[in-house]
Amino acid sequence: MTAPLQNDRLLRALARQPVDRTPIWIMRQAGRYLPEYRATRERAGSFMDLCRSADLACEVTLQPLERYDLDAAILFSDILTIPDAMGLGLKFVAGEGPVFERPVRSAADVARLPKPDMGSDLGYVMNAVSTIRKALDGRVPLIGFTGSPWTLATYMVEGGGTKDFAKVKGLVYSDPKAAHDLLGRLADAVTDYLNAQIEAGAQALMVFDTWGGVLAPHDYRDFSLQYMQRIVDGLNRERPDGSYVPVTLFTKGGGQWASWIADTGADGIGLDWTVNLDTIREKVGDRVALQGNLDPSVLYAPDEVIEREVARILEEFGPNPGHVFNLGHGIHQHVNPDKVKVLVDAVHRLSARD
Repeated sequence: MTAPLQNDRLLRALARQPVDRTPIWIMRQAGRYLPEYRATRERAGSFMDLCRSADLACEVTLQPLERYDLDAAILFSDILTIPDAMGLGLKFVAGEGPVFERPVRSAADVARLPKPDMGSDLGYVMNAVSTIRKALDGRVPLIGFTGSPWTLATYMVEGGGTKDFAKVKGLVYSDPKAAHDLLGRLADAVTDYLNAQIEAGAQALMVFDTWGGVLAPHDYRDFSLQYMQRIVDGLNRERPDGSYVPVTLFTKGGGQWASWIADTGADGIGLDWTVNLDTIREKVGDRVALQGNLDPSVLYAPDEVIEREVARILEEFGPNPGHVFNLGHGIHQHVNPDKVKVLVDAVHRLSARD
């Protein structure tokens, strides 16, 4: 028997229902900017050991909720869990980030990829979800997440991070059949992964299409959006207990494609700081909720500047329902944690309904 939800602002906002104040959570809210996270990370031994321990993943997921009046928790994990489960030899190198020992460079490489088993290969993620959900005890909703097929493919083909995306775009243009095969396999795995998170207790979902914005518009539709559409169509959002699990799609740099994203049937669109919320609302109407979109660098500013920027974004969205406040991308590791409290408190205070 799960505890009743005490704070449902996030779910109400994603359903475009009235709320008493605008809900807020923060991308990477459990992360290196928090000293308590750094201490737990050191205790874990490695980043992936932290992800693979349900108790430690739960601990760091809850850390920001102890500091701030946030309206959601988000599973602590990594977007590269699926490629890791496909046997590519993921490791995290200091100063480089994620690196794959066996990148995917050809149709033959794609054909050799195994289909991850959600129980044996990725069961540690589901254990973390269920552990966190139990520990939350109805305090706030738990968000599960994944990387988009295109974003996962960029890391798998490049072998790690990149600035020019030469290898993955080279595959797209030189062997589109292999690229589509890879993306199709990833879309199926991601769909299974998110449905398993729902079964384990996730109450909302995020798909992070971090690198969709590097594509030309027609390539975005062909190589990123259509695979996110497949995922949205395959999710078990209607639960047997009558609850509903909303999904938000976030393409960094993809605000110009908001109408296309809204057409997928997703419940929310995540937006970065390069677009105005009122402009996007004119394009999508009330079909979807909007999430965002404060520039993370604003958190380096004086308190009054943070509050001014919060007020601007709230005014930009207007009094209509359907806004989830967030940063336009993940919080920076060098941000002063006190600034996050200024942000969260300002969002709640300035958006409070009479």
